[in-house]
Amino acid sequence: MSEEITSMRSIVAVREPQLWCKLCSVIGCYESKPATALVSVSVSVSATASQREKDPGFSMENPDGSPEDPPVVSSRVKLSDGRHIAYRERAVPKAKSSCRIIIVHGFGSSKDMNFQVPQELIEELGIYFLLYDRAGYGESDPNPKRSVKSEALDLQELADQLQIGPKFYVIGVSMGSYPIWSCLKYLPERLAGVAMVVPVINYRWPSFPKSLTREDDRKRVVKLLYWIAKYTPGLLHWLVTRKWSPSPSVVEEKPVFFNKRDMEALKKTEGFPMLTKERLREQSVFDTLRSDFLVCYGDWDFNPMELTNPFPEKQNGVHIWQGQEDKIVPFELQRCISRKLPWIQYHEVPDGGHLLVHYNGLREAILRAMLLGEEHHLYRPSADKVVA
Repeated sequence: MSEEITSMRSIVAVREPQLWCKLCSVIGCYESKPATALVSVSVSVSATASQREKDPGFSMENPDGSPEDPPVVSSRVKLSDGRHIAYRERAVPKAKSSCRIIIVHGFGSSKDMNFQVPQELIEELGIYFLLYDRAGYGESDPNPKRSVKSEALDLQELADQLQIGPKFYVIGVSMGSYPIWSCLKYLPERLAGVAMVVPVINYRWPSFPKSLTREDDRKRVVKLLYWIAKYTPGLLHWLVTRKWSPSPSVVEEKPVFFNKRDMEALKKTEGFPMLTKERLREQSVFDTLRSDFLVCYGDWDFNPMELTNPFPEKQNGVHIWQGQEDKIVPFELQRCISRKLPWIQYHEVPDGGHLLVHYNGLREAILRAMLLGEEHHLYRPSADKVVA
């Protein structure tokens, strides 16, 4: 182990001994505690730092020394700063569509994420889907200046180049929700409707009452992981590349991370292909995941809970969908957000986990709520739960 890692381990262990033990147990043996879900996912994601300097045997180059890049096979647009964004279009042809929806993928995912809905619903509502690889993901170029605002600007420029129209709908899934918050801040006039599905929580938002976050281990764990990922990425590299460290793909197999319905959904989806050790050894993959994590959980230049309603003329313009059994994102904080922003339509799935977007019938419910204002009684929590 390098001197840097040894010293950093000592510092962290002294400052946060309980969290250090938890961190090591998660990476080493995956203790079955709900709070460890976010730890293991985040550690797996931010693992492979400074590979070229710290691992002489690692190489991302061809024998002649040139970088090895996968061939681009998807359609792409060139942004004003020279970067390319890859995308794919689905469902009703754009010219014949009535509802144009941009779907924003989450952490470790891509434009190829599964968002299948019945063809009859697509035709009934005239739905056109646009999915794209966020900066650095899939076949899109990385953005060395990634920020919360840049995520919204990338989406807007993609929509403009593809002539989506002056207004469009957006759906963000998990970490793909922070670009949606950015759209609500910087592009409210472009939005026709919004849905965020199990949106991530940033504990730095100042409006969360301390009574809700004081005992939440996830807050301290995220803080620690953020610090390690930002200042000592080599420490994370060392932790998750030990022989005793299980593959990050274990998140797809451990019930500690997902509830029963999540586990069933995983059998029908591709899981998290970017979170394998093989992919994390790719410098470009690590850089993308690390930058996404740091931007999402870093300081924002606005407080989402101080935003105003972008749709004052209607009551169902913005929706949040949350699972009550989500082991990664606490539903209590989503309820807090919906209390602070009463113009958000809050839906809660009683037996839903973090992968509820893959449950049968949920995608249809999400679309019908956003496009038609329909509300399924099973997903509407009672008022006393929301304001508790």
